[in-house]
Amino acid sequence: MSFLLVLWFACLLDLVFGDPRWFPHPVRLIGWFASRMEIFTRSLPLSGRNSGRLTVLLVMLVTGSLCAAVLFILSRLPLPVFLIGAAFVLYTTIAARDLIGHARRVYDALGTDLESARHKVAMIVGRDTDQLDEPGIIRACVESVAENMSDGIVAPLFWATVGAVFAVPAGGIWPVVSGVTAAMLYKAINTMDSMFGYMNEQYREFGSCPARLDDAANFFPARLSGLVLVLAAPLCKCSMKNSWAILLRDRAKRTSPNAGWPEAAASGALGLQLGGDSWYLGNLTSKPVLGDPLHSPVPNHILQANRLILAASMLCLLCFTSGYLFLWFFL
Repeated sequence: MSFLLVLWFACLLDLVFGDPRWFPHPVRLIGWFASRMEIFTRSLPLSGRNSGRLTVLLVMLVTGSLCAAVLFILSRLPLPVFLIGAAFVLYTTIAARDLIGHARRVYDALGTDLESARHKVAMIVGRDTDQLDEPGIIRACVESVAENMSDGIVAPLFWATVGAVFAVPAGGIWPVVSGVTAAMLYKAINTMDSMFGYMNEQYREFGSCPARLDDAANFFPARLSGLVLVLAAPLCKCSMKNSWAILLRDRAKRTSPNAGWPEAAASGALGLQLGGDSWYLGNLTSKPVLGDPLHSPVPNHILQANRLILAASMLCLLCFTSGYLFLWFFL
């Protein structure tokens, strides 16, 4: 049961405090170390692909070892202190409050200044935002919120639960140590993908390993995200029927094997059409559209998207809790 206490307390910490910027965030430390490992492995007589593989191996090894070491040190303290410390480490892997907070700032900016809204949405999307009109800003924001729900909320909780389940037979502190470490390893994969997973000359070979590993790590969380978004739709006065229909129809339209699942489900639930032509680094990129334009984008759709991902994330948390209890009972 200790793992579930850690899991729920970590989620509570994230909803209350968001990204803890007052101390060196583990993800930023992972990013710093990964950049140093890139310099090191590229200096070796290896191909770009093998340099990327070695970087992934070293970052994963160091991240997992340090996380486990911190947890073992905490385990020498009284149990309540250990559980609070473990929850704090796990909480740094979750990004629910930051995600909805960024989207809310876009919503607030739309009410005052379009240029400010473009600047705010640029902080959560990869596309050029200089020429976006209000509907374009809203669509970009909703699209980003839906996609990032999977890798910023669902995936860390999923892998924490998977890691804990595998350690249930060992008992004691092991489910907590294994679960929290698994979540941190996922964040290492996700961070390396965001740093190196580009199809350009510099990273086409070097970044192929972290990109594929990230696709594999997000395979189940993305699909689960799409399904729970459908289930959460009626809780947020959205269309469950349309969400399911668009998920079935459009989930495979993205080049990414995962992004289309939550984006399609959210598009259908809100009745918005997402995707289409976008500018990236000054180049026009044509992407397939998701969903049907049942409604014209208005600022309130951003708030609806926030409520939708929070409800869906809560359903995921309940699902993980139930699954862990079921397996704990039988294991």
